[in-house]
Amino acid sequence: MSLVFVLLRLYLWHLDGVFGVVAGEMKSLSVMEGDSVTLHTDTDIKRNDAVIEWMFGAETPDILIAEIDRAANINDVIDERFRDRVKLDNQTGSLTITNIRTTDSGLYKIVTATNPVVVKTFNVTVYALLHVPVIIRKPSQCSSSVSKCSLLCSVLNVSHVTLSWYKGNSLISSISVFNLSISLSLPLEVEHQDKNTYSCVLNNNISNQTKHLDISELCQHCADFVPIQTGSLVFGLICVVLVIGMIGQWKSVVELELKEEDEDEER
Repeated sequence: MSLVFVLLRLYLWHLDGVFGVVAGEMKSLSVMEGDSVTLHTDTDIKRNDAVIEWMFGAETPDILIAEIDRAANINDVIDERFRDRVKLDNQTGSLTITNIRTTDSGLYKIVTATNPVVVKTFNVTVYALLHVPVIIRKPSQCSSSVSKCSLLCSVLNVSHVTLSWYKGNSLISSISVFNLSISLSLPLEVEHQDKNTYSCVLNNNISNQTKHLDISELCQHCADFVPIQTGSLVFGLICVVLVIGMIGQWKSVVELELKEEDEDEER
């Protein structure tokens, strides 16, 4: 731990005891993975003679990210996860995190050593990039009795999302997951000749991905297969009948020839 950091800590504790601490309201921000986010201090370091430190933690902000003194000297980031991704504004002390990751979600606390000490907290939620859902037809046996097409909309390894089926603009069904990273699937049944528009939507608080259902592509194949299957069955039965008839006719011819031979021998 650097000497500057130790002295800053002592100075903040001193101000805390002498002047007290003013705690600001917590601000919540949502950002997509890979984007940049700036946490603003709303202060002027030089004008207010301020010393600033930024802390981070998933639940308790106790890991030092960066610090800046009155001379606008920015000390190196101590926590390796933020190295080369954190920038401090030497005028305001505002913190910018670039190429943000889902593991950067959590609480960020700024302690500004002025008179009095000001503490602000930011609750940052980083959402993973969303992929377009995949729609497949559930395996089933096509027959003349099948009137509906069974479908499945799926996504892999997601968290903090909702997967939904829509008929036009109306919600049909949905399923959500929050803390866990799992795969989601949502079934749907439609008529083969259904002319309505259906779509499967994956969304979180700040973005969404939509896959539109093409019934003619996924469902009509099975419907088209039904008459083909029936025709093949009829053709097969006709062939069997013809073969049986030919066998019967051949048998009759053979019996007739044998009978004629027996009569010739008797003569």
